[in-house]
Amino acid sequence: MPKQTCQLDDVFQALADPTRRAVLERLSRGAAPVSELAQPFAMALPSFTQHLNVLEDSGLVTSQKAGRVRTYQLAPDTLQLAQSWLQVQRAGWESRLNQLDSFLSELKEQQP
Repeated sequence: MPKQTCQLDDVFQALADPTRRAVLERLSRGAAPVSELAQPFAMALPSFTQHLNVLEDSGLVTSQKAGRVRTYQLAPDTLQLAQSWLQVQRAGWESRLNQLDSFLSELKEQQP
């Protein structure tokens, strides 16, 4: 399987979880330490850290450690990969729907 396909699979798997999507939404406003990211969620820190690991493994976020504090930030290039794939899919479906619309319009005009 091509590397880009594997990475795209990892991105969509990471985006499938609502906790991880909420973390990405928070990080869209800027970098944050683990303690701040974990605060709104009712789960143990090790469980939350697993979510961060999935995001980092998929390439959606990066982290830096300074002393005892690990800070996460978005990695927007990986989101661009998913967006590009979705744009191609959308263009294909819009084309199919436009063809269907034309076909149905022709049928309507042919009826007495």
